[in-house]
Amino acid sequence: MYTLYTAPTPNGHKASIMLEELGVPYRVQPVNIGTGEQKRPEYVTLNPNGRIPTLVDHGNADFAIFESGAILLYLAEKHGRLIPMDARGRSTVVQWLMFQMSGVGPMQGQANVFFRYWPEKYQPGIDRYQKETRRLYEILDRRLEGRDYLCDDYSIADIATYPWVKIHSWAGVEVEGLPHLQAWMQRLRERPAVQRGLAVPGKVDPEAIVKSAQNIVTR
Repeated sequence: MYTLYTAPTPNGHKASIMLEELGVPYRVQPVNIGTGEQKRPEYVTLNPNGRIPTLVDHGNADFAIFESGAILLYLAEKHGRLIPMDARGRSTVVQWLMFQMSGVGPMQGQANVFFRYWPEKYQPGIDRYQKETRRLYEILDRRLEGRDYLCDDYSIADIATYPWVKIHSWAGVEVEGLPHLQAWMQRLRERPAVQRGLAVPGKVDPEAIVKSAQNIVTR
């Protein structure tokens, strides 16, 4: 049994999609990032970075895992699914997981900030991060040519990347001219577990998410 502390963000959805794909029991604990619940001392004891998601494994002495990529790796390795067991296959999946963690997420996140939330329109920032996000999308598109999934078989690399790419328009980044990426997005969109995972943690106040983003760019 697991407890997932989460909010409806791309990083939060990575963890909920993974749990749904595995079909394991878990309890959802919504975290209101708009009111700063993720910074409360009791939460920071679980997640020193004060972010979401956090996963607690009650079957392993209430072991807490923070960082979305680490959560995906932990679950994949514990349950022996969605990551190859051979060294080469595992390394390939981890490489594309790290590509999302170090590239797509941070760059698109900055594009979100400058395009949506920056108090003043700062075009150089918008251009920089939109162009870099598009460049990363083009790498994904080339990788997906002739493949259904990033590492041939469906894996945590796909689970990590899809929640970010699906909201490309929020960052003002288009996917036109990227046919392999678009086909992959449709493939992921049709998976029932992905649909269920994207519905977690349920209905929340969208103003809370906006308020949280605004707080990030002004501090």
